[in-house]
Amino acid sequence: MGIEIERKFLVIKDDWRALGTPVRYAQGYLVADGTRTVRVRIAGNEGFLTIKGAQSGISRAEFEYTIPVEDANSILRLSASSIVEKFRTKINFEGNIWEVDEFEGENKGLILAEIELKSEAESFTIPSWIGEEVTYDLRYYNSRLSVHPFQNW
Repeated sequence: MGIEIERKFLVIKDDWRALGTPVRYAQGYLVADGTRTVRVRIAGNEGFLTIKGAQSGISRAEFEYTIPVEDANSILRLSASSIVEKFRTKINFEGNIWEVDEFEGENKGLILAEIELKSEAESFTIPSWIGEEVTYDLRYYNSRLSVHPFQNW
């Protein structure tokens, strides 16, 4: 079983922009009921189907499968809520990969950074462009942003 261990932070500076190349993402949720999510995503020109379990601390079960991008486009139209649009930049910082998401559409103005860890106790260095941690604030989860967009807060 795959396990995702992730922490989320607000981004407070633009220093990260020069550190990677953004890739366009579009994702929609077929199910997002608080105990599980089923998501379809297009990242660049690749399609993915992801199933996640309920969160326990900063961990949850995660299963992700590559699917044809044409199928991902068709499934995206079946989303139960708004499509989340963003540009993701992956940045290697002191041995860890940070994913910075700059949201578009109804979530424009929101910039988040995530780091996936090997364990909940893993230590890591926080870059200067990282601000407040929002790991436990459900408003910042993509599945929630698809229903309650940032521009409506």
